[in-house]
Amino acid sequence: MNGTRTGMGWGARLLVGLVLILVGAAAAVWALGHYRPAARFLGIVPAQQPVMLTPKPVVMNPQPQAPAPSAAAQTQAEDQKIADLENRVAAVETATQRAEGSAGRADALVIAFAARRAIDRGVALGYLENLLMDRFGAQYRPAVATVITASRQPVRLDELITEYDSLGPDLRRGGPQDSWWTNFRRELGDLVEVHSADRPATNPEAQYQRARQRLAAGNVDQALAETMRLPGAARAGDWVAKARRYIAAHRALDEIESAALMPGPNPAA
Repeated sequence: MNGTRTGMGWGARLLVGLVLILVGAAAAVWALGHYRPAARFLGIVPAQQPVMLTPKPVVMNPQPQAPAPSAAAQTQAEDQKIADLENRVAAVETATQRAEGSAGRADALVIAFAARRAIDRGVALGYLENLLMDRFGAQYRPAVATVITASRQPVRLDELITEYDSLGPDLRRGGPQDSWWTNFRRELGDLVEVHSADRPATNPEAQYQRARQRLAAGNVDQALAETMRLPGAARAGDWVAKARRYIAAHRALDEIESAALMPGPNPAA
C-alpha cells in the first residue's frame, strides 16, 4: 500500500517539473523579446552603434543661384564674341596698311631726295633712273623723263652764276640791233634815273643787279625773268637755255617730291 503511493508521487512530481520547465522557457522567450537590454546582455542581439548627428552649417546671406542662360542669350553672346574678333582683325589690317603706306612713302622720299642731290651736284642718276621709273613712272612719266634728261645734260647753279657774271657787260649794253645812239642814251640813263620810291629802278644796271641777287639765292626762274628784260638778253641765248633746263628739272623734282609726300596709294601702283 505504501509502495503504490510512493510511485504515484514520483510521477506527479515529474509531470509538475516538466510543466514548470516549459512555463519557465516560455517566460524567458517572452522576456527576451520584450526586454532588449537583457537580450543584449546575454549576447543574443548586438549592441546598437551610437548615431552621430552632424550639424548642418548655416550659410549667412546665401547668394541666389543664377538661372541657366537661355539658348537665345548664348547665341547673342557668341555673336558678340565674333563681332569683337572681327573688329580686332580689322584694326590689325588697318594698322598694317598704315605701316605699309608709311614705309612706301619713306622709300619714295629717299629716292626723290637722292635724285635732287644728284641733279644739284651735276652727276648722272645711275641706278636712280630705274628706281624713279618704277616708283613714279606710271603716274608722273613727264616729270621723271625731265629729271632723267637733265641728269644727262647737267646744269649746276654755280655754273649759271659764273657764266652770268661773265655776261654782265653784254647784258647791260644792249644787243647788236641797237644803234650807237640808243646805247648812248641807255648808258646815260644808267647814271641818273628818277623813279617813284615804291617802284624799283628800271635801268639796265639795276635790273642786272636784281637778277644777280636772285640767281645767287637760287631763284633761277625770277633771275631769268629779270634777265629777259635786259637790253642784251639776245646775247645770252646759251645761258637762257641752260637756265630753262635747270628750272624744268627742279620743277619736275618738286612734283616728284610732292607725290612722295602725299598720303594714299603707293605712287608705284
